[in-house]
Parts: sequence; C-alpha cells; structure tokens
Amino acid sequence: MLGVFSAMEVAASGLGAERVRMNTIAANLANARTTRTEQGGAYRRIDPLFEAVGLDRSRPSVGRTGVSLVQVARIVQDERPGQMVYEPGHPDANREGYVEYPNVNAVEEMVNMITASRAYEAGVTSIDTIKHMARSAIDLGRG
Repeated sequence: MLGVFSAMEVAASGLGAERVRMNTIAANLANARTTRTEQGGAYRRIDPLFEAVGLDRSRPSVGRTGVSLVQVARIVQDERPGQMVYEPGHPDANREGYVEYPNVNAVEEMVNMITASRAYEAGVTSIDTIKHMARSAIDLGRG
C-alpha cells in the first residue's frame, strides 16, 4: 500500500501548490489598481516559485524513489514596470502628472487562473483514480 499512499502524497502536494498559485493570482487581481502600498509605490504582482522535492523530503529534486513532490519554494515579485497613466489630479501622481499603476494584466491573470484551475482539477481526478484503484485492489483481495 506504500505505492498508493505515495501517489496520494504526490497528488496532494500538487493540489497544495496550485492552491497557493490561485491565491497569488487572486491577490494580483484584487490589487490591480492599487497605486500605494505600505512599501511605497504601486503594487507589484507576485508569483509562486515551485520546486521539486524528493518523496523522502530530501533536497535533491528527485529522491531515491524517482518520485518528486512539488512545493512552493518562495513567492517572488514580478519586476516588470507598472503602467504609467497621465492623471494629474490623482493623489499619487508624480510631478509630470503620471500615476504608476500595478504591473498586473487582468487577461494574463485570468489565463493563469484557468491554467491553475485545470491543474487542480487534474490533481483531484488523479486522487479519485488512485482511490478507485485502491478499492479495486481491496475487492480483489476479498474475492
């Protein structure tokens, strides 16, 4: 049964990573018009950086079993510049009258959300398949 539990662990790690990805996308969309942050300046979009970790939790990307989990290594800021919009009456306008808006592109974020959602659905499907296979093996053992 170790194989079934390992497969479940791998699938669950993918679900967790995609959940973090969806949360960062939601934060990006929620702050798409935020021109002032606590750090100063416009909001900068964020992305999770994933890494493979061996199933035995070792640092190498592939463990002894040749199977890897996915984990979020860190959340990184996108360094692309924000969009400069001429709005001289805005409280965050610079001397020339331009306001820097976040470097968040709603279309790009929605594509990322669809991709993350589909990856999450695939993970759920794989867990369902693993459970079905385990039930079938148990039924074979009974019969």
